[in-house]
Amino acid sequence: SAGLWPLPKRTKLNAHIFERTERDGYSVEKVFFESLPGFLVCGNLYRPLSDGRVPGILCPHGHWGRGRLEHSANASIPGRCLSLARQGHVVFSYDMIGYNDSEQIAHRDIAGPRESLWGVGLLGMQLWNSIRAVDFLASLEQVDEQRVGCTGASGGGSQTFLLAAVDDRIAAAAPAGMVAADFQGGCFCENQGHLRLDINNVEIAATMAPKPLLLVASTGDWTANTMDLEFPAIRDIYRLYGAEERVQAVIVDGTHNFNQESREAVYTFFGRHFLKRRRKIRERPFAVEKQERLRVFADRPKPQRLLGEKEVVESVIRRSRESRDSLRPRGPSTLRVFKAWAAPGLSHALGIAAPAQEELFLREMGRERRPSYIIQRKIIGRRGPGERIPAVLYQPVGHKSRASAALVVHPSGKASLVDAARGQPQREVAGLLSRGHLVLAIDPFSTGESNDGPQGEHRDQLTTYNQTGAARRAQDIITSLAYLRSRPDVGTLCLVGLGDAGLWCLMARALYPEVERTAIDFNRFDVDDDETWCSKFFVPGLRAVGDVRAAVGLIAPGKLLV
Repeated sequence: SAGLWPLPKRTKLNAHIFERTERDGYSVEKVFFESLPGFLVCGNLYRPLSDGRVPGILCPHGHWGRGRLEHSANASIPGRCLSLARQGHVVFSYDMIGYNDSEQIAHRDIAGPRESLWGVGLLGMQLWNSIRAVDFLASLEQVDEQRVGCTGASGGGSQTFLLAAVDDRIAAAAPAGMVAADFQGGCFCENQGHLRLDINNVEIAATMAPKPLLLVASTGDWTANTMDLEFPAIRDIYRLYGAEERVQAVIVDGTHNFNQESREAVYTFFGRHFLKRRRKIRERPFAVEKQERLRVFADRPKPQRLLGEKEVVESVIRRSRESRDSLRPRGPSTLRVFKAWAAPGLSHALGIAAPAQEELFLREMGRERRPSYIIQRKIIGRRGPGERIPAVLYQPVGHKSRASAALVVHPSGKASLVDAARGQPQREVAGLLSRGHLVLAIDPFSTGESNDGPQGEHRDQLTTYNQTGAARRAQDIITSLAYLRSRPDVGTLCLVGLGDAGLWCLMARALYPEVERTAIDFNRFDVDDDETWCSKFFVPGLRAVGDVRAAVGLIAPGKLLV
């Protein structure tokens, strides 16, 4: 969902560390590096005044008014960082995109439909910055790469558990104020297309298991039920690993915060797992540097040749295209590598899967006998998600058991496969019937009887939680194929996609290998034109995970007629 599959090539950081200031038990320096060429990550590096290799901790800041410079009773990011440094950690506090020194892109929605196709969004770009921040910490001689942690609150809490989910180098994590079942984050840096299809922050945070995890909650925000709801759910996941003692939760009395009580819980957590200290760690009094002493470019010009917002977006799209194309199969061995990348990428981007037989829903809606075939009207679907797909099954009279069955999909629905004047199947269906095939015609999402009005395809943040129309149509096709497969009188399966439905069928077939023969109309679809994808088959991240290239590669060596 973040546009990082496959993981992009890591370019040189070109890190600059400068203007060291020493204080009581720690030092603080200014830092900037390039997460990709011409795009900066900026922040402050806090170090203990001691020798030897020590743990490293990332501190994403969240949506406080002054970002990483926020210093208030409710949240002091510099106070958290210098305290952790005093305790024996190297700490990197870095700007979220659009805050303080990181001004190349504003902290807002940067993804229109085209950008979404390539997995470009504020969440994904910040997540890449966080991955590169791990690279930066790990590059420091003083940091023990086996002891790297992350902690943040609010949007920084979201970044913490997202980073922990995708980067195995995070050895311990302490997200604050964001692991909740009923609120997932309201900013574009916390939401990206198809990220939360049938999943939420609680489950994403649980992917940290069995490594140490601390949930910090507050009585005055959406984490108020953590001790009774979210924490037990995550503990159940840890129990599967026999690692219940590695997940903890605390709740403090107050509003949405990262206050002293919350911070002390985090200090104690990292002290226990990284420094082998068993006692509670209290926060010593501290003084925070003036903002200009922490701002990276307060007294220093920015580097030349930095990218603007549009240039950064185009650079990310180009990077994604190059990552995708580098995996193009050129032989049997590289085809296996290609499929290992394409299958999870395409299945997640679309958010579709074949239902098990017990998950199928079927309602008979009547039958009609004709001289050479029987018409059976049905409603097909999945019990859990609740889709209902109007369908018509044409069964040849005297058909043989274990006969071939064909699913035929028309972009306007099943009625377009019937001659309305004569009430007889059109040639696409009639030809298959004459050769002994059972033929199923359906109204996938937003077609025929499934069309209950204009369908908004993709133009808002709701695609974080909901499949686009294109993905729903592909799911309906897979569900219909699973229904045919469940019938005891069906042998081999065939799939036919007409007009624009050809592409729907191609995507579905890529993730349903039990189809023996597939015939699709490519309908002059321009696979390299983003606008065509936006108007004809919009799915967030689809181009980044290989689009048609991934689908055809997954079908190989199956029989395919285009």
